[in-house]
Amino acid sequence: MSFRLQNAGRFCFACGVIAAGLLLACGPASSADPFPFDRELLLDAAPMRPAKRLPSLTVAPNGEATIDLWCKTVSARVEFTDEAIKIEPGPLPEALPEMMGAGQCSPQRMRADEDMLATLAQMTAWRQQGGALVLVGPKTLKFRAATN
Repeated sequence: MSFRLQNAGRFCFACGVIAAGLLLACGPASSADPFPFDRELLLDAAPMRPAKRLPSLTVAPNGEATIDLWCKTVSARVEFTDEAIKIEPGPLPEALPEMMGAGQCSPQRMRADEDMLATLAQMTAWRQQGGALVLVGPKTLKFRAATN
């Protein structure tokens, strides 16, 4: 009887060592979600009427990005590590977008573009949370993958 208990104890100990090794090998690296490259990520916010457009962010694996704001679109450079992020947006273009209808690029939307660009430039960290990309800085912004 004691032989069986000794073998069972050794087996449980061996399983515990293997499980601990797997946790250490796969732990933090595999639990972190990868950055959502090449996906259009829409700001989790209500649209500014009369347009339905929402700001979006699309980042390529090489760090080149496109930021569609409330009215205009800019290019950006994104650098990041597992948790940190730095967004260097290009300047806002002077011309209005061709596809915007009359009244869609109101002064309020133009100011919102400037504010959003300034906020994105101050982001310092990122994380995945419930299927969303959360950018952290002076403000916290949540982006969700576009479903279209």
